[in-house]
Amino acid sequence: MAITDRRQAAQPLPDLAARLFAGGLRWLSLREKDLDESRQVALAHALVERARPWGALVTLHGDPDLALAAGTDGVHLSEGADVAAARRRLGPGALVGLSAHDAEGIRRAAAGGADYVTLSPIFPSQSKPGYGPPVGTEGLRRLAADSPLPVFALGGVESGNIRECLAAGAAGVAVMGAVMRTPDRLSDLLKALKAGQPEG
Repeated sequence: MAITDRRQAAQPLPDLAARLFAGGLRWLSLREKDLDESRQVALAHALVERARPWGALVTLHGDPDLALAAGTDGVHLSEGADVAAARRRLGPGALVGLSAHDAEGIRRAAAGGADYVTLSPIFPSQSKPGYGPPVGTEGLRRLAADSPLPVFALGGVESGNIRECLAAGAAGVAVMGAVMRTPDRLSDLLKALKAGQPEG
């Protein structure tokens, strides 16, 4: 999963999204909560249009109503949000995820019926400051082993540490700044992701 940050983006988000999808990205989550609702919906629509030819997913960080209005594939909620209400609003086919930072956050996400959680920060990160000390790969290993949900590693994830995240039990990884600032780095990230997956 790549998470947007237009302030770091090398080009306008719809153009950047098209470039990333063409390069192999198959999941982009719009996280531009400071925009007003109409601009978020319009931007999400534009990303969805660019995702469809590639069969890629687009989710929206924030309000389930905006995700519904924009026609995204689902919503990503902040820790503490009402997962069950989002599921009721979006229906059983939507992807509903939640940000978690510890075992309790994962437990609440599972109890509410989330499909996955992002766990952060795994490593020190410019994009995820203020969330306490990094979980580290040992923390990821422990939390992923106990999690009933797929766990996506977030925070400081780079091509050089993707393999250890997957080895620690992450179902996948989420990146932000790396591909926003330098979209050409997507190739290395995808290679590392493929290399870290079990064969068969």
